[in-house]
Amino acid sequence: MSTAVSINLREITVAHSPDSDDAFMFYALATNRVRASGIKFAHTLCDIETLNRKALEGFYDVTAISFHAYPYIQDKYALLASGGSVGEGYGPMIVARRVHSLDEIKRLRIAIPGKLTTAYLALKLFAPQIETEVVPFDKIIPEVLAGKHEAGLIIHEGQLTYDQSGLHRIVDLGKWWRDQTGLPLPLGGNAIRRDLGPELMTSVARAIKQSIQYALDHRSEALSYAMQFARDLDPGLADKFIGMYVNERTLDYGEAGRAAIRRLLEMGHEAGIIPQRANVEFVE
Repeated sequence: MSTAVSINLREITVAHSPDSDDAFMFYALATNRVRASGIKFAHTLCDIETLNRKALEGFYDVTAISFHAYPYIQDKYALLASGGSVGEGYGPMIVARRVHSLDEIKRLRIAIPGKLTTAYLALKLFAPQIETEVVPFDKIIPEVLAGKHEAGLIIHEGQLTYDQSGLHRIVDLGKWWRDQTGLPLPLGGNAIRRDLGPELMTSVARAIKQSIQYALDHRSEALSYAMQFARDLDPGLADKFIGMYVNERTLDYGEAGRAAIRRLLEMGHEAGIIPQRANVEFVE
């Protein structure tokens, strides 16, 4: 005769953006290919600027954030050492319907995906006086095409599809950043609530890293899962996009990645874009 055992699982809320790269890295957790003892993960999908705003409230236990948002939430959250999206000489792009010089583009009003995004921080470092208007990230390309904005700052899959619409890339801020600093451009990462405590934080960090490793080791099945979030990308482009932002540096930022995060936030503070200095701490 068997006895049923009731196990009380601790629910951990995990929020990330509905993009193919995030879906890819969280595939194993979302489908229970990877489990953590005593923990149940509840997933929520939101656009990154909404997640940044929710993080200001400490809303989710684990959340994807833009690195630009970290100084504003560092009292509530620490950074996980894995799960980041880092541009290796590529990143957010300014696009327009016609070719502009760099001097011209700095005088235009740019549609941006949110003022807490790292794309916005990099833009303001590139052109401190530039005028901006917040537009949902997936509306930027259509609104630039429609003439509602002279130029737009694009993130996510738009980096691979803008030219299909006939738009011109004016500057790639990931390349600009590398030319300025010699470092990759850290765009977004995962943050975890400090009040979960060291033991639970470590368990969650381990599970997320295992999920990323599982996806990299089982690429075809993880890619098939991620395709439902690929926003009109064909499998080849989706695989390319995932490869850009889910790789060995996603498992761990490494010395250059960590230095880049600190450098980016320090430059943002020195430029007066970020009011407080960042104290960057990682949960291993």
